[in-house]
Amino acid sequence: MSALDLSIPHQLSKEEALSRIKNLLAKMKEEQKNVVTDLKEDWQDNKGSFNFNAKGFNLSGDIVVNDTDVQIHSELPFAVSFFKGAISDMISKKANELLA
Repeated sequence: MSALDLSIPHQLSKEEALSRIKNLLAKMKEEQKNVVTDLKEDWQDNKGSFNFNAKGFNLSGDIVVNDTDVQIHSELPFAVSFFKGAISDMISKKANELLA
């Protein structure tokens, strides 16, 4: 396992950032339905956990939406850890666009 920890800054209200993050997960489930399956999410206030299967790999993690940033933590399976940099870049890019 390899830890993936990201901090994405934002200048939105906490509620707006949270709403956008929640919508992103729903959108990903629809747009990536051929790649992403069994997406589950559980939210308690501004803290959420997610779990999904992507091309045979189970991925899970936690999201915390704070006043000035969104923290994402996930443990990547060993085989996926080789793509950690690309995954990190893609998530950061999408999150920055979403929270702009």
